[in-house]
Amino acid sequence: MTLLSDTEKNMKKTVEVVNKEFASLRAGRATPALLDKIMVTYYGTPTPINQLANITTPEARLLVIQPWDKTAMPEIEKAILKSDLGITPASDGNIIRLAVPQLTKERRAELVKVIKKKAEEGRVAVRNLRRDANDGLKSQQKNGDISEDELRRLQDEVQKLTDKYIKEIDALFAAKEKEILTV
Repeated sequence: MTLLSDTEKNMKKTVEVVNKEFASLRAGRATPALLDKIMVTYYGTPTPINQLANITTPEARLLVIQPWDKTAMPEIEKAILKSDLGITPASDGNIIRLAVPQLTKERRAELVKVIKKKAEEGRVAVRNLRRDANDGLKSQQKNGDISEDELRRLQDEVQKLTDKYIKEIDALFAAKEKEILTV
């Protein structure tokens, strides 16, 4: 049934989006994913940092950005300063260092609220996909394409998919919450 496979594919994508959102949040450790959302104006075009430079993590709390084009360094620094990271870049002319500070208790609580909100948005998106799938199934039944028994069986399948992907989002949330609260 194509409706079921499309619904499952979209639910998977929703979980991937939630996972990416979580990865871009700072949990006291330096990861290149922190810079994923930062766009640099490079020759008038907004470009992701990872397309302009090599990003490495030599230490747990340090990111090193090595631009391939040295003329892009001031723009990269400007973009990092404008971002909501709250980290000041240190440049020596060849590379940019970002020291990720230790999170305060208040900041940890704030981050947990943010990931809770993102997880709930993901759950809502999965539930909306369930609703759309069930509406599609009901219209197929009205058109006489499927029987009432088939409708119930397929709705059960959709519910199983919904439960599965909401559990995945909950697991991602629990893991990220643990990572944030670990001092």
